Amino acid sequence: METQIRHRLVLIPPPFQGHLTPMLQLATILHSKGFSITVAHAHFNSPDPSNHPNLSFLPLFYGLSDTHISSKNIVDITATLNTKCVSPLKELLVDQIEKANKNHEKIACIIYDGLMYSIDSVARELNLPNIVLRTTSATNLLTYHAFFQRQSSGCFPLKDSMSLELVPELEPLRFKDLPIFNSDIIQQQIAKTLAIRPSLGVIYNTVDCLEEESLYRLQQVYKVSFFPIGPLHMIAEEYSSSSTFVEQDYSCIGWLNNQETKSVLYVSLGSIASWDEKELTEVACGLANSQQNFLWVIRPGTINDVSEWVQSLKEEVKVAIAERGCIVKWAPQGEVLAHQAVGGFWSHCGWNSTLESLCEGVPIMCQPHFGDQRVNARLLSHVWKVGLEWSNVMKGDEIEGAVRRLMVNQEGKEMRQRALKLKNEIGLAVKGGSSYDALNDLVKSILSVNL
Repeated sequence: METQIRHRLVLIPPPFQGHLTPMLQLATILHSKGFSITVAHAHFNSPDPSNHPNLSFLPLFYGLSDTHISSKNIVDITATLNTKCVSPLKELLVDQIEKANKNHEKIACIIYDGLMYSIDSVARELNLPNIVLRTTSATNLLTYHAFFQRQSSGCFPLKDSMSLELVPELEPLRFKDLPIFNSDIIQQQIAKTLAIRPSLGVIYNTVDCLEEESLYRLQQVYKVSFFPIGPLHMIAEEYSSSSTFVEQDYSCIGWLNNQETKSVLYVSLGSIASWDEKELTEVACGLANSQQNFLWVIRPGTINDVSEWVQSLKEEVKVAIAERGCIVKWAPQGEVLAHQAVGGFWSHCGWNSTLESLCEGVPIMCQPHFGDQRVNARLLSHVWKVGLEWSNVMKGDEIEGAVRRLMVNQEGKEMRQRALKLKNEIGLAVKGGSSYDALNDLVKSILSVNL
């Protein structure tokens, strides 16, 4: 009797939370489809294997120094990773192929993040089918192409980075919304990731109903199969996946349970963006004067001693925090956004946070900081119309006004209605629509090349 060959996938993320998280969600989803999964990851910012008992993990030592790692310079770390990953990854994959053959398995495909562009050459050399995972919005990827098209046609530099003028080929994006490529190294990295042409196609963590036109335009550029199977976190939730890298404070859920429906503003800038102490004080005053309830994440390291800082605030602000606020170091964001008490989200507009908020029908008060966040904020405010664009001036009265616009005014109520409608559309896409079909197509594509 012939032994049935099992298919193993090797997934390779970079060591950044915003990229690791969707890759682990994808791993959980593909395991549920019958694939064996190995996650090859850097030795720092490592996932906790106990959160993913069905996956195999292989730490890789890319030779990054402690200085590199502690710098948190994503551009420099990415450049170094791509320089040093080729040899250890090739050794790992050769070893995995040999082990698979002994265990009646086959390495069916490798899936790697677009930041790890050097893996393209390794896959080709070993003749392994490969897929790229893109963890930003499809529209953001289009801005990369627009940058180089304008550069090659002589339209460079790209106007004033603060220009409110619309980019003709990217409306309603303005020049100020585009990612800033202010160094040769960044431009080289973007050019290399755009040059990847994976043999099996590209996975996008997005939804057709959100970015249909952008996905269509990207397909014309890449001429490879594409699989918009997002939101990955929503699909992975069915299989009890946990991919957090920071200890979460669940006490805030108990606090939310005691609040009125849609009465709480959730305030969190994600894992990288932050405010300095002066800005934090303005935020506290703005939140206090808005008269709204708020759940506020202040990460460790943002300020030396949160309790001491709170005690230094004006008496009326301290009273407001005690009566209407809850401050935590890190919150279980999925549970928070799904909670009936939450009526708005003050966010940096990272793509993962944007998708999580859209999936729960929670409108966003947008304060983008860098990278793709300005693109996402513009999509939220001017395409999907579930995001509040405001001055982003860190003064108490400006903050108070923006909070009340989102949480109290008619403008915010209409956003919540549109957000609920969008939530339902996304749910349909996942349960039996475009994302469901794209996931099935992805599985069939991997299996068909391995017949």
